[in-house]
Amino acid sequence: MDLNEIAAVSGKGGLYKILKPTRTGVILESLDDKKTKLVAGTHHRVSVLDEISIYTTTEEGSTPLKDIFQKINEEFDGDPGLESNASPEELKSFIRHILPEYDEERVYVSDIKKLVSWYKILYKYAPDLLTESKKDTK
Repeated sequence: MDLNEIAAVSGKGGLYKILKPTRTGVILESLDDKKTKLVAGTHHRVSVLDEISIYTTTEEGSTPLKDIFQKINEEFDGDPGLESNASPEELKSFIRHILPEYDEERVYVSDIKKLVSWYKILYKYAPDLLTESKKDTK
């Protein structure tokens, strides 16, 4: 499995594995123990995690989510030390520690909450996605 097979759906909590496309959307399965299936049509906003980045003040302008998840995993190994409902100050301090060059004006507290929540879900249900693959190191 790779991050291009995992999606978030606007208005729905959690993460979903992309099972297969349909004529009008895509069939998803929740990444939790319930394995709830969802047919996401054109009225749903589906975001594939591989395509999401965090805004930075660097020349590139953003850092891919995969790189951030890997850094969190290296640094905290499964326990970032806070919950997604932590105070805004704690969440900002956390992202500043992980990604010092994040763009404070364009990255909202709600984005950091999602980052923490998604990391915890991936760590529990797809931990292999949080480590560098061997093909990335060649």
